[in-house]
Amino acid sequence: MAEVDGQPAVVHDPERALPGRGAWLHPDEDCWQLALRRSAFGRALRSAARLDQVGISAVVAALTPEHDRMT
Repeated sequence: MAEVDGQPAVVHDPERALPGRGAWLHPDEDCWQLALRRSAFGRALRSAARLDQVGISAVVAALTPEHDRMT
């Protein structure tokens, strides 16, 4: 979790260099959708704030193999 434009946001940190808590997620669209439905990021990151997840959504889509997105 990081701040983007002063708001808490879920961000991709492949180098694991950002300070604070992190959350693991499989690079899979189904896993991402399940995490969203279960509101998993707020719990994993121990944040009651509404988290912006737009940026990480694009990263997950890019990491998901093309054939997995078509099914």
